[in-house]
Amino acid sequence: MADADIMEPIAAAQAEFERMMTRNIRGLSYFTSPAPVVGATPKDVLIERGTMRLYHYRPRTDDVYRVPVLLVMATTNRGFIFDLVPGQSLVEFLLDAGFDVFMLDWEAPRPHEKTLTFESYILDFLPAAVARIADETGEPDVSIVGYCFGGVLSLLYAALHPDNVANLATFTTPVDFTKMEMFRTWSDRRYFDVDRLVDAFGNVPGEMLYSAFDLLRPAARAAGNIRLYDNLWDDEFVKSFRMFERWNNDTLPLAGEYFRQTTRMLMWDNQLLHGEMQIGGRNIDLSTITAPFLHVAAEHDHIVPREASAPLIGMIGSADKQEIVMKGGHVSLVAGGNAVKRMWPALAQWLAERST
Repeated sequence: MADADIMEPIAAAQAEFERMMTRNIRGLSYFTSPAPVVGATPKDVLIERGTMRLYHYRPRTDDVYRVPVLLVMATTNRGFIFDLVPGQSLVEFLLDAGFDVFMLDWEAPRPHEKTLTFESYILDFLPAAVARIADETGEPDVSIVGYCFGGVLSLLYAALHPDNVANLATFTTPVDFTKMEMFRTWSDRRYFDVDRLVDAFGNVPGEMLYSAFDLLRPAARAAGNIRLYDNLWDDEFVKSFRMFERWNNDTLPLAGEYFRQTTRMLMWDNQLLHGEMQIGGRNIDLSTITAPFLHVAAEHDHIVPREASAPLIGMIGSADKQEIVMKGGHVSLVAGGNAVKRMWPALAQWLAERST
């Protein structure tokens, strides 16, 4: 047998041993090191009121587009998914493309904020944010970009305040809640006593909501931990895993009355799809939205299945409207390598053509 034939398996075994040792050493550091720093793009806080935060990111280019951009996060999660780390930040990408970027983010509602409702978000928080942006920029209108249920809030706002919206973009935004099958099962009115839950807890605990998300993919956490163990030797994989794990685990509580309304009006009665939803006594009709509209859906979205958002494009009244269906899942659509290569450039180009 040639020396090379003998040395090949020895070298392979040595490489695997070194990888195993690296994995074990870094495994120890994984559990003892601090959480990664996220959301660090320089910004100023314009509004800090109760559960509401409005951020203004500092420009990175000399010339900016006339129309500012407002990112609207879902009330269940923190907005740093839009601003993970340099090179993996939608905020940074938009700033470098010349946009004036703001974000409406949320903190956990405190016990006395259990009475917050859709009216609080649509008739108070969002109008206050848009008005503050107008004061800051001198521009009367804004491009609104909403993610998941932040997209639902953006739709509701735009339907009632069409004159303030220059452009509207939503990602993975449901309108047919009968297609949110796991959530519908979890909140089935025959078994789920939403009134008892809200009356008992006030605000609905984040842990309960996290468990509901977990049910959508019950083996995902175990599979993720296995992938982590297999890749502990890879610094970039571990860094990315930790960022997404931190965001995924940081589920916020929901204000009790807001949760009660969401369950009754959307999960049970599907009022948004049927044109029966009212906010503060005013009907929500998505056909009144006439600003340029973009919706981006993910082919493999386990949280908002494609069928749940499919009717949206037909409900919008805009003459200039477009839907893009991209590969990926609910989170990878907006953050990570897939987003950097596909969704972010598509969004920036779409906004650029409509922001002068």
